[in-house]
Amino acid sequence: MEKPIPKAYEVLVNIKAVSLNYLDVILANGSFYKDLAFPYTPASDGCGVIASIGDEVTQWEIGDRVAIQYVQNWTKGNIDRESNRVRVAWQTPGVLSEYVCIPEHGLVKAPENLSFEEAATLPIAALTAWHALINQANLRLGQTVLVQGTGGVSLFALQIAKAAGARVIATTSTDEKAERLKALGADAVINYNDYPDWQKNVLSLTDGQGVDITLDVAGADTIAKSLLSVKENGFVGTAGFISGADLPLNIHEHKINMSFLRIQGLAVGSAESFAALNRAIEINDIHPVIDRVFPLEQVQDAYRRLEEGKHVGKIVIKL
Repeated sequence: MEKPIPKAYEVLVNIKAVSLNYLDVILANGSFYKDLAFPYTPASDGCGVIASIGDEVTQWEIGDRVAIQYVQNWTKGNIDRESNRVRVAWQTPGVLSEYVCIPEHGLVKAPENLSFEEAATLPIAALTAWHALINQANLRLGQTVLVQGTGGVSLFALQIAKAAGARVIATTSTDEKAERLKALGADAVINYNDYPDWQKNVLSLTDGQGVDITLDVAGADTIAKSLLSVKENGFVGTAGFISGADLPLNIHEHKINMSFLRIQGLAVGSAESFAALNRAIEINDIHPVIDRVFPLEQVQDAYRRLEEGKHVGKIVIKL
């Protein structure tokens, strides 16, 4: 296949690494988005080096290290219908390719302290956690954050919250994963297999008050417990739906109105926020948690690893 040629206002990126998200699995199996164009190139998260630039490009030079902005036209501020139209690997080809052409506004500078494999993990999971905690929940020093599991969004939320001076409570499924979470800075960890009603443990750990913020990553099975884990005026961000997308909620039972709770939908953030995240990563020398790095020849194994759900952190494919 010939190397693509960038058009005006585009750059050609030599992709060095991509990372997988649950989104990639449900796009590949056809259970989520039905209008993909074929032939189809998968994967939304990527990092690489600018190999050439098209006419009229002013933001980048050949050799710049860049990460892909997932919602391509969301450059800054709040999202609107127009800026929400183009997502990588939905309305455009994905980045699991040696070379891809990207509009110059659809990239951000990769953090200098990260490898290509580490930087490839940022576009969806890290930016979702950043946008949720910093832009939406207005995380402040001394607050308490509940993170759920050991997937990408949750681990980035843990790292960002600790860098911001917050206390972090985490849930997980095994004692082994609990030790990993503690090593990353979690102040307390609850094994939800040992304690199915883990929201009671969260309340116990917070003197009956609840946490300020949580990011719910499972959806149907966890949203009610998430709501019961936060204090008055608490923030519950819906950051995933791995257990199902239907949310069984009761306004009274789950104290939505009486406790003035906020449920916020989340799906990454703007390029401006991405750049702010990357500055914070450099200043605090934050390094993403990578479960495994697969060579391109083992891409199917990478997808299977993600589907199994046994990973801790991000799964990366190296090109």
